[in-house]
Amino acid sequence: MAKLTHLNEVERVGNTVLTVGTFDGVHEGHRALMETVVEKAKQRNARSVVVTFDPHPRTIIHSKSDGIKLLTTLKERAEILETLGVDVLVVIPFTRDFSLLSSEEFVKDVIHKKIGISEFIIGYDHHFGKDRSGTIETLERLGPELNFDVQVVSKKEMGDTTISSTVIRNEIIDEGNMPKVAELLGRPYMLNALVIHGDERGRKIGFPTANLQPEHQDKAIPKNGIYAVKVRVDGEWFSGMMNIGVRPTFDGVTKSLEVNIFGFDKMIYGKTVQIRFIDRIRDEQKFSSVDLLVAQLKADKEAVLRLLN
Repeated sequence: MAKLTHLNEVERVGNTVLTVGTFDGVHEGHRALMETVVEKAKQRNARSVVVTFDPHPRTIIHSKSDGIKLLTTLKERAEILETLGVDVLVVIPFTRDFSLLSSEEFVKDVIHKKIGISEFIIGYDHHFGKDRSGTIETLERLGPELNFDVQVVSKKEMGDTTISSTVIRNEIIDEGNMPKVAELLGRPYMLNALVIHGDERGRKIGFPTANLQPEHQDKAIPKNGIYAVKVRVDGEWFSGMMNIGVRPTFDGVTKSLEVNIFGFDKMIYGKTVQIRFIDRIRDEQKFSSVDLLVAQLKADKEAVLRLLN
């Protein structure tokens, strides 16, 4: 993955092409920025850097009750950025004190002094610094003084939709529209999760499942329902179907994430797996008997296999 480095550990390199933002999701709109950073870095024989923040700035600037759900964890962002050719992902701890830095202080004291910069790539509508006062004009004013160039990347649209993390988040949480999400992200939505012990009901009815605990508590979880998924276990990919919800036929209260991995029977408790969501098959449903549930699961599996194959 792209080297994940915190601000207090980063090596200052003057010949650095970079961009700055939260970049949650690293979606198709972000991709244009990243591709420009990588291309410009190649032209300059420079280091390509993406500067991001943790936690999400909205949790500090507004309040924890804002409940922002993440499209990508830092680890996932680094993994995606590697595929785009980015050298380093620099993480700045976003605190209340940091949020009070003026845009000029941010560029001079953080970007220039600590990271180093020869060219700043910025999105057409990006604002930064205290009260989001930093703009393209701020960079163009500081560039000659600090010896860096500035390039602006225009917005990216898909049909009538301007691609944004908020739009994608709504498609995941409210709609479970995973094909649309994949279109906006440029890849299927992913979830890294730890396999934990469950009640083994699935095994008893012929559909053993791995119970999952998301790697990050604030990760966006798709709308309740049954999903066709791809599952990566120990570097190998399998097809599967995933249930997100409260298992109304049995419990009806406790929300769980369970995945039935086709053709897989190894014990993987304590391992981290990656789920890639392909499509939503149906709503979660309560059945009057276990036999009816099993019949539906068999039909779901056939539907998933048709879809994935």
